Amino acid sequence: MSRVGKHPIVVPDGVSVHIQGHDVRATGKLGTLSARMMDEVSLTLEESQLWVRPKSDTKKARMMWGTARALVNNLVQGVANGFERKLEITGVGYRAQVQGSDLVLQLGYSHEVRYPIPDGIKVVCPDQTHIVVSGADKQRVGQVAAEIRAYRKVEPYKGKGIRYDDEIVRRKEGKKK
Repeated sequence: MSRVGKHPIVVPDGVSVHIQGHDVRATGKLGTLSARMMDEVSLTLEESQLWVRPKSDTKKARMMWGTARALVNNLVQGVANGFERKLEITGVGYRAQVQGSDLVLQLGYSHEVRYPIPDGIKVVCPDQTHIVVSGADKQRVGQVAAEIRAYRKVEPYKGKGIRYDDEIVRRKEGKKK
């Protein structure tokens, strides 16, 4: 039985949720997000709480129960507060800056890397070695952060590259004489 699905989703002030069949749409100060729910779950809005319940007692319905609740919760939290992912750049000469609608990265290659910032995502560089990716859609924020990180993953010997701020890199010992 799902432990996640048992809890209701509290809809904060300033966020409106519309349910139409299997489609859910949440509107808040950061925009509008929508998702299509699985056939195995049903959604009901009672006062300021959104409940996700399985339609039957099948194994698939119970699996989708927690997943659907997490997806709807991400919609509601995204339009209310948004999500952000912080990246940190380590390495001599490695730096980042935002120029117009592009993120320009200098990562030790012979050329600079230009990453076009997608719509709905905000990228900020508080200084040359930190990047903050934010937006309302949790999946897109994570995907953009992963794409930026993929340009130069952290190597285990010197620790150079782009890492998440909460990432722990296991360092290896170098050559011995």
